[in-house]
This record gives sequence, C-alpha cells and structure tokens, in this order.
Amino acid sequence: MTSLEPDLPGDYAATLTALKDLVGNAQYRAQRAVNTAMIELYWNIGRTIADRQSSEPWGSKVLERLAQDLRNEFPHMKGFSRTNLYNMRAFAQAWNGPEPIVQTPSGQLSWSHNVALLNKLDDHQLRVWYASRAVQHGWSVSVLEHQILTGLHTRSGAAPNNLEARLPGEGTDLARAIAKDPLVLDFLGLTEEAQEHAIEEAMTLRMAQTLAEFGPGFAFVGRQYHLDVDGDDFFIDLLLFHIPSDRYVVVELKAGKFKPEHLGQLNFYVAAVDDMLRLPRQTATVGILVCGSRNERTVRYALDGSAQPLAVASYTYEALPVEEQSALPSPAAIAAALEHDPSTPGDA
Repeated sequence: MTSLEPDLPGDYAATLTALKDLVGNAQYRAQRAVNTAMIELYWNIGRTIADRQSSEPWGSKVLERLAQDLRNEFPHMKGFSRTNLYNMRAFAQAWNGPEPIVQTPSGQLSWSHNVALLNKLDDHQLRVWYASRAVQHGWSVSVLEHQILTGLHTRSGAAPNNLEARLPGEGTDLARAIAKDPLVLDFLGLTEEAQEHAIEEAMTLRMAQTLAEFGPGFAFVGRQYHLDVDGDDFFIDLLLFHIPSDRYVVVELKAGKFKPEHLGQLNFYVAAVDDMLRLPRQTATVGILVCGSRNERTVRYALDGSAQPLAVASYTYEALPVEEQSALPSPAAIAAALEHDPSTPGDA
C-alpha cells in the first residue's frame, strides 16, 4: 500500500518544533505588550480619579456614573465597573513612585494578579516582593494567593525549600493567565468572539429600540446591566420590568446557535436578580434567551423553580403556564423585534 504521507526531510521535526517556538514566543510577546498597555491604562485612570477626588467631590455616585458612561462608550470592555474603578484608584495610589508603572513588577503581571496583591496585602514592600517573585516564577493568581496566605516571605531563606521553584509546567501559568484574561481580550476588542460581540450588540440595541413590539407593560431597566456579586462583575444584556405581572425579565442574546452553557448563564442571572433586586411582593424573575442566526431564531425561557430553590427549570414558550405566557412576549414577537439582520450596522 502506498502511503499518502510525503517523504519528509530528516530535519523536518526539529524545524517544525523551532517554528512552533517562534510562533509561541511571538504570541507571548504580543500578549504581554497588550497586557502592559492595559495595566498602564488602568494606572492612569486610577491616577486621574485619585487626583480629582483630592480636589472635587468625586464620591461613589460620580464613580457609578463614570463607570456607566465608560461602559456605554466602550461596550465590549468589561473592566469599567465601579468596583474596578476603585481598584484602579487603589492601584495608582499603591504604585505612586517616580518609576513608570510599566517598569515595575506589577506592569508585567495580569490585572487579576494586581487586584490580588491589593486585596491581600497592605504593605507596599511586601507587594513588591510578591510581585517580583510572581514574575520570576510565572505564578498563576491562585499560586500567588497561596504564597501570600502561607506567608512565604517569612519562610523564604529561613530554611531550604522548593516552594519558589518552578514546578513542571507551572512556569507558563502567568503566560496563560495573561493570554486568557478576558479584560486583556476585551481591551483589544479582538477576542475570538469579536464578531459575535458586534452582532449581539446590534441585537441588544434592536431589542431595546423595539420594546413596543413585545406588547404593553414593559419598562426598560438597563442595557449591559451591572451586577456586583461579592466583588465579581457580571453584565446582563438587557434587563426589563413587566409592570402588569410585577416581575423582572432578563434577556440574554447570543449571536450563534443555542449551546447548553448559554442557558446556564441565563439561569445564573435569573437567580442573581431574584436574590439581589426582586422585592418580596414581586413575582419570580423570568429569563429569555435569544440565539439568533440568519436562518433561525431559538427562544428559550427560564423560570425560577419555586419548588426547587437551588434549581432553575428551563421551558419553551408553549410549555409555560398560561399566566406566564400572557405576561411574556411570544417567540414570534421576539423574532419580529429582530426582523432585520442584526449583523448589519445600519439596522442596529
């Protein structure tokens, strides 16, 4: 039998390995450059806020407005929550020496590493110590937090140990953290879902602009509505309130076809709104998931299962109780709200 594989030169495998290393190194340098630019941006934002607060009444309400305005201007960037603005201010105040931030160890770490240093340590010299070693040994955020929690600085040098040694594969943890950091990807606007972001943005705008097609009684609460869950930031595509049934309605839009994880995300938002926003007198929150494409639209609904407090059941519209159907737009109404191709900028 004749092999379909071509005859390869003897040095082919070694050459392929060398080229893969070249590509990987180039990607790593590019990712680190982007990360450093983002860290510098966050430091400058924090410095600006700190300067304004030293002379003007820039309180929490002003920062909330600033966060909202920045998110509206740069909707693909998720780093502009009020919590993160406070982190930026604290970051600038912590690293306020004459040395540019990009030349400090923190400039080489991811933003998540820097937030961990801010939250776990009060002493600046200790921050520098741990930041330097995180860069040197390629620590992930979890390793950095563990080393802080166990007080590595009190043990280092006191007795021989290998806690700082690079474990097999651990040296790339920092590189992977930077490469996969969603804030870095959002900063570029070049995520692998960049096109989906643009489409979903257009879908959200169209939904917000055509609420009348849903029927009477819907009020607009917010677009990219921010939820702060124990310091973690989440953003609901569209949050509505249905006045006749006295309930919140969470709308999530995905550009592609339905995936199980989409419903899991929607269920989380429904549970969070029920826990954080819904008043005792109000009806349970409803979630609507819209997955759009040129050829079809999948609309799924999620209801908080009152009989199962920790579970959220998913339904199609036809399976909902009659009273729920009367309080919600039908799949046809939602499809009508997205009648035009959402990927066309002129239709948004």
